[in-house]
Amino acid sequence: MSHAHALSSDGGAGATLRRLLAADGTAAHAYAAALAAPRAPARDLGDAIHALCTVHGHHPDLLAVAAALGDTGDAHSWLAEAAAGFTAERAVLAQLVAAAGPLPSTPGQAETSAALTAERHAMEMLARSERVGVALGAAAALVGDWQPVRAVLARAAERFGITLPATMLPPVDAVLARVPERAAAFGAQQLLAQHRGLWSLLEARSSARSQ
Repeated sequence: MSHAHALSSDGGAGATLRRLLAADGTAAHAYAAALAAPRAPARDLGDAIHALCTVHGHHPDLLAVAAALGDTGDAHSWLAEAAAGFTAERAVLAQLVAAAGPLPSTPGQAETSAALTAERHAMEMLARSERVGVALGAAAALVGDWQPVRAVLARAAERFGITLPATMLPPVDAVLARVPERAAAFGAQQLLAQHRGLWSLLEARSSARSQ
């Protein structure tokens, strides 16, 4: 299987996810783009890495939870591969946090910690959804959205002197052909909303540090 983030151009859940990623994903958030830019401030990159690690760096993560719930057939195989690939991404996050050093001093840290904990809890609830297709839609959105997240990780790795390994996350196109489109779209929308909230929170923290 090619480890690319190709999205299906066919109809159904794959096409829906492609539209959602383009409109509501990390790639559409101006602050995420600013962090991936060559002159992104080190303290902003460090803040983002710490936040991403808080939300996604714990085990079990969204993909591991969804995989452990025991989907069947091709979806189970994809989730297992995605969970294994994201284990490596969590290791990258841990390495970047260590290289970035302490969290930059920012007003409202307690509120930020509570918000990040709430985001992690919301993602876990998506992974545990009993509605067929929701967890898989959220998992596919996370994998699809990780490519622009990776652009931020790559900029941080460059800034902090870390070599970023190639991602081992699987493509999302084939797996979505076998799930209910509406449920998958709901899961994807909820996951992407959490990511949008994360980037907006980080943007507000950057502004607070500048005042």
